[in-house]
Amino acid sequence: MIYHFKLEKFEGPLDLLLDLIEKEELQITELSLAHVADQYLDHIKDNSQIQLDHLAEFLSVASKLILIKSKALLPILEFTKEEEEEIKDLTKQLEEYKKFKEAAIILGKISERGKISYSREGYSGVRTFFYPPEDINVFDFKKYFQAVLSEIPVIEKLEEEVVKEVMTLEEKINDLQNVLRQRIETSFSEITANATEKIDVIISFLAMLEMVKQRIIDVDQEELFQEIKMKVKTVS
Repeated sequence: MIYHFKLEKFEGPLDLLLDLIEKEELQITELSLAHVADQYLDHIKDNSQIQLDHLAEFLSVASKLILIKSKALLPILEFTKEEEEEIKDLTKQLEEYKKFKEAAIILGKISERGKISYSREGYSGVRTFFYPPEDINVFDFKKYFQAVLSEIPVIEKLEEEVVKEVMTLEEKINDLQNVLRQRIETSFSEITANATEKIDVIISFLAMLEMVKQRIIDVDQEELFQEIKMKVKTVS
């Protein structure tokens, strides 16, 4: 009997990520992951077809991509050992996923030929023998079979958790612009004073860099690691 399987495009986050990298003709590296991070985030933001069961997987990969992009933009940022492992783990997962996807394509082509079984030429003409112990009985088979079954891990259903919404880069830029309209000048420590998580500080820093790039604000820092001051760019 031949079974046919059909999967939706981009059903999993690794499928989407691999497709973005291959379209850019890039090798799987941290640099390439940083390069396609925005495209990945735009896709899950605009795609309402992602099933709720898979949304947590997409968001998990998205958080790792934000870490990777932050590291690429700000090499001086220090991450915890766990965060560094998450970045390396995503690269490994993507490499392994690519191998399986390529193998699936090859197996699919073999299946299309219509063959049901395939011979192993190296064993051609070799007779098979089975030598069970002389005193083995049905109870022994049952015992060994139960031992094999006990080694299979039990699938546990995880408790559902509410995913916390994180402010986007665009929202943070708008928020910072509103602050500067009221104060004219502020500092980086002031806009991150109420930040409760590291990701909030990273997004604030990326928003500040983007506004400098767009020539919306001027920044000044007298010495390394000193306070960063920001003010609206004056039109000359």
